[in-house]
Amino acid sequence: MRQILRHYTFSLVFMAVCLALAAWYGMSSTGTLAGMAQVLWIVFVLAVLEISLSFDNAVVNASVLKKMDEVWQRRFLTWGIAFAVFGMRIVFPLAIVAVAAGIGPVEAVRLSLNNPAEYERIVSSAHVGIAGFGGAFLAMVGLKFFFDREKEIHWIRWIERNLAKFAALPAAEIVLLLLSLWGISSLLPDEDALTFLIAGILGLVTFIAVEGLNTILEMSEEGRDLTGAAVRNGLGGFLYLNVLDASFSFDGVIGAFALSNNMVIIALGLSIGAMFVRSMTIHLVRQGTLAQYRFLEHGAFWAIIALGGIMLASARWHIPETITGVIGAVMIGLSLWWSVRFNKRHPELANQSH
Repeated sequence: MRQILRHYTFSLVFMAVCLALAAWYGMSSTGTLAGMAQVLWIVFVLAVLEISLSFDNAVVNASVLKKMDEVWQRRFLTWGIAFAVFGMRIVFPLAIVAVAAGIGPVEAVRLSLNNPAEYERIVSSAHVGIAGFGGAFLAMVGLKFFFDREKEIHWIRWIERNLAKFAALPAAEIVLLLLSLWGISSLLPDEDALTFLIAGILGLVTFIAVEGLNTILEMSEEGRDLTGAAVRNGLGGFLYLNVLDASFSFDGVIGAFALSNNMVIIALGLSIGAMFVRSMTIHLVRQGTLAQYRFLEHGAFWAIIALGGIMLASARWHIPETITGVIGAVMIGLSLWWSVRFNKRHPELANQSH
């Protein structure tokens, strides 16, 4: 228990501060204890939803973070907070409103506070572009894990082995994604189709750019001292993790409007969730959970492919967030159970490296 509290102390303190702010905001905006209680409840539910829907995010983050040194792991937990909490939960929705409505940032803030219904409408109207960008990036993250010729450990063998074989074809996963983007765009109205395609291509380009930056940083490590190499490798991973976090948060920010259209309430609730996801990531790395449960990482990446596919499909069809959460939970739960079963049957291979 003490070790668990060590990983989650900052998140618990952050949650207490956010709930205190929510109580103050609820009382000052409604003037009643009932109103304050309602605000607190919505903030709490948003936080729980964000945490429950983001466990796959934490697992994938941990798979990247375990390759970074402790200095950059701490920086991800601290510096990355500003991007995850302030950037994606507050600035991102305001930026959408400012661009879509052609107004300045100050006017966007005023609109969110004084006319939350219109603020929600403008943010929601950008869903097609967000779905294209976020879905494409997440789909590439998941596909790249399985389209790997050097991958030796397989969970769903008859699928994963064949995907690893197809990795011999250059850019096979990119072709699959582009065909998916084209197929979904053909079902959309012309204006939405163009927006969706451009956003999806930008998501793909962003993934390639981040991967390219990692490659450049790794190449530059040759001939340099070990400490400098660790820092540069950490920088590439740090940037990759923050783009990945951003893609995960797109759907959550839009989906939060189902509970509230108040920017302050949404920001407080989602920020609590984002903080706990970061703590879960560090916990998984420190405990070596990915090494102990060999298929857990596979389950998370299958969940990411499902999330990316659902985000892409949501440009055409409305898909409740509950479905996304259930699919992710089922995939991770099955992979965890399968790992435990494997460890009992093959204890000598329980901690074999991925």
